[in-house]
Amino acid sequence: MGRMFGTDGVRGVANMAPMTAEMVLEIGRATAYVCKQHENTQRHKIVIGKDTRVSGYMLENALTAGICSMGVDVYLLGPIPTPGIAFITRSMRADAGLVISASHNPYQDNGIKIFSRSGNKLPDAEEDQIEALITTGQIRDIRPTADEVGKATRIDDAIGRYIVFCKNTFPDEMTLEGLKIVLDCANGATYKVAPIIFAELGAEVIAIHHEPNGTNINDQCGSQHTEDLRRKVLEEGADIGLAFDGDGDRLIAVDENGDAITGDHIIAICAKWYKERGWLKNNRVIATVMSNFGFHEAMKQQRIDVGIAAVGDRYVLEMMRQDDAVIGGEASGHLIFANHHTTGDGIVAALQLLAVMRSKKKSLSELASMMRLFPQKLVNLNVQEKPPIEDIPELQTAIQAAEATLAGAGRVLIRYSGTQSMCRVMVEGPSVELTEKLTDDLVEAVKKCIG
Repeated sequence: MGRMFGTDGVRGVANMAPMTAEMVLEIGRATAYVCKQHENTQRHKIVIGKDTRVSGYMLENALTAGICSMGVDVYLLGPIPTPGIAFITRSMRADAGLVISASHNPYQDNGIKIFSRSGNKLPDAEEDQIEALITTGQIRDIRPTADEVGKATRIDDAIGRYIVFCKNTFPDEMTLEGLKIVLDCANGATYKVAPIIFAELGAEVIAIHHEPNGTNINDQCGSQHTEDLRRKVLEEGADIGLAFDGDGDRLIAVDENGDAITGDHIIAICAKWYKERGWLKNNRVIATVMSNFGFHEAMKQQRIDVGIAAVGDRYVLEMMRQDDAVIGGEASGHLIFANHHTTGDGIVAALQLLAVMRSKKKSLSELASMMRLFPQKLVNLNVQEKPPIEDIPELQTAIQAAEATLAGAGRVLIRYSGTQSMCRVMVEGPSVELTEKLTDDLVEAVKKCIG
């Protein structure tokens, strides 16, 4: 068995290893044990939130039981976006915040993400410590009794607290009055909070995919499936469409013409505005190896430096802290504004983008024109194993041939998913035809070499 924690916590099909009630109980126990090592004069406490998956009920109860069995109190937030849990963890001075969600994955999957008391994702070392406690059985016989057992309490106003937090990230001197906004809530964790936030700031809000039933989360909607949002923006004559993923930490926008605006576009637009206002610390933004070639060209034109992190918002944030950068993110829509939050937040990112539109008095399509998106093709291949790509000579030869053909006017990226049994093959190039041909060639090479 490989490492339990991937790039974004533990994830898998709910009710199958590692996402069984039994394993989640053990994750709760191990996390609580680690938290009890923190210096604390009060009782230790952990907050738990979740998205709208039907399996969330089962896993929430198992996680609660595990934590309470180690003598740590639990505060239950209910359905709330992942970044809301990070915020509540910090504001309540809790020892940790646990998120029950599989983010953008289909409803049958679920997962556990862990935030530290500072509102940041747990570092690899602490995740490894939790995993070791589970696999070695080191804590199996630690059983508090009587009044040392933990208690569980439901926090009824968690959503209200998060709504106030998000609204405070939007400039005081601005409102959204006169803007028509379509929100795609992915039938996920933003279904209740997002419409309230944008409406209270003055926008006319039309919400779609905001009626979760436990099984429709991310189902042909949200940040990975913007077709319905694009149609609705055109139908309503809206100024902008905003699509979140199932747990609310991603944002993809749609302009008034119905065209999708990626995370790369949003970073570029906001970085330029931050630089103009003197807010772009060290004149630097952090992106990942998945960022579009056109993003790097746009940043060169703006004379803004770009740091390149590994895929995963935790690695983006790590580099942001190292470089003291205030903006970072991924093309997929994980966007971090460190002057406002400790983690990626789709709603906060949307409010920053809207602030630029209001400040500049420009449409989203006008703002996005600063960046030309290079044609890109991404193919996800299911794989049984993940041998190191650099150790496969035949595949390396195919990659080098594709790069030689592009001659610096594009790029090739082949990598494994950190959360799924997939190999991702991506090519960006100067034309659709060349990009598709090179991608097809590399897909065949991966199938031949990896299977």
